[in-house]
Amino acid sequence: MNLNSLTLLVEIIDAGNLSLAARKLKMSRANVSYHLKQLEQSTGVQLVRRTTRKIEATEVGMRLYQHGRRILDELQAAQETLFELGQGFQGRVRLSVPSGFGESITADWLIEFKRLYPDIVLEITFENRIEDLLGDEIDIAIRVMSEPPQSLVARELGPVTFFVCAARSYVEQHGMPKRLEQLRSVPVITSGVVGRQLRLAAYQGEKRYEVMLEPTLFSEHFPFLRRAILAGLGVGIVPDYIIKEDIKTGEVITAFDNLRLSIFGTTMFMLYTPNRYQTRASRTLIDFILERARAVLATPSPNK
Repeated sequence: MNLNSLTLLVEIIDAGNLSLAARKLKMSRANVSYHLKQLEQSTGVQLVRRTTRKIEATEVGMRLYQHGRRILDELQAAQETLFELGQGFQGRVRLSVPSGFGESITADWLIEFKRLYPDIVLEITFENRIEDLLGDEIDIAIRVMSEPPQSLVARELGPVTFFVCAARSYVEQHGMPKRLEQLRSVPVITSGVVGRQLRLAAYQGEKRYEVMLEPTLFSEHFPFLRRAILAGLGVGIVPDYIIKEDIKTGEVITAFDNLRLSIFGTTMFMLYTPNRYQTRASRTLIDFILERARAVLATPSPNK
């Protein structure tokens, strides 16, 4: 057994299937399958179980994986040490952020970070889905949700408040809903999934209310939703960081300020995979974002 064999096993188990591992290793799927078979024959034991959807490590395979992961992490740390001896911060970090939070808040942080650490390569995607971090080769993701996936390391950044809101021009012409049930009969602007009903939960003390919504305009791109709300196209249900400046100026009016709303979750999390070695570049970005995000998300929102 050699380092290449261990690397192959680690990448297969991390990815969960041969196709993703092949992409990561820049090999064909057939080649990965062949080398895995050769590794199992040389060790004389089954290292993974194959199903139609994924690959899981056997007990022996997991023990070998853990040794392999530690060895690869030590090699990565050694390589970083060489870079750090006279070359400063280097490396590449792939970060995925929500579209609205990313464009309105995170963009300034990342520009500041890049000025502080010009030799760190940042690859940023603006995405709202909970993608497969390993499959998409994402090092760090920031997401709003109720409960983070158990398969990922989750660092809580802070609470997120949702507003029911509309442009002043819309309110002057149509008024604002007085009861949650009325949200079913007004044009709702929010984020959602095509073909799936959206559930809005509202809390007042220990009481919980719920209403099913059918938005007439929805998108995963929150800056577009903000423009639609300001254009007077309907009643928006969006996070505070999208619209709070417009609320301060009086251009946007809110409703149900006495309720705590939940539609996609009420907490912002930073997510990353538990089995990956965190490079110095990644650790530096994680600490930087934690510091910035907690300061911003801890700031009270208007009318709340």
